[in-house]
Amino acid sequence: MSARAATYSSREAARRKAAHRRMVARRWRALGVALATAAVIVAAVMALPLFQKAVTEFNLPLAHADIIRQQAAEKHLDPALIAAVIYAETKFDPRPSSAGALGLMQIMPQTAEYLAHKSGATTFTTADLGTPQVNIAYGSYYLRYLLNEYNGRIIPALAAYNGGEANVDRWIAAAHAHGHPLTISDIPFPETRAYVQKVLNAQLNYRHTYASELGYS
Repeated sequence: MSARAATYSSREAARRKAAHRRMVARRWRALGVALATAAVIVAAVMALPLFQKAVTEFNLPLAHADIIRQQAAEKHLDPALIAAVIYAETKFDPRPSSAGALGLMQIMPQTAEYLAHKSGATTFTTADLGTPQVNIAYGSYYLRYLLNEYNGRIIPALAAYNGGEANVDRWIAAAHAHGHPLTISDIPFPETRAYVQKVLNAQLNYRHTYASELGYS
């Protein structure tokens, strides 16, 4: 073999080796990308329940479930109804309203004083409404009172919680004058009408989403 031919053969062998190395490197890179992608997918699938839980807790928060269960049992109420009223009032983030209502269930001080007197409490102060235990207890007591006032009918009870008993009594009288009980569509205040619907929807959602936490299972 001539020197020129030997040189060409050596160069060709080197070129082929380099091409082989590049091919192997491309395959390893492709394998690395595939493994990384698979790892991301697996991590995403494993994290999905946690993500869904976080979304649920953001959109439908729940706190003080033990207090809610306790008050529901004492006041013979659906725990999901108490949670739904808290959701509609404050979404479990209590802050004073422009009207002066306080705490998780947004109770007016004068309403709380009336309920304290009615229930026989002797040590109540307005500041107590900032305590979840006290606030939920008084809000639940008020719900029970309203349900009793309206013979267990939830629509007028919720309407009264938001719009006041005097207004609801007028709406009931107007509905009866037309030959039917008060329905959501009969409520003339848009805010109260939306409030009642919001609570009813949230009650179903809480019952389904937090069955264990609220004592259904």
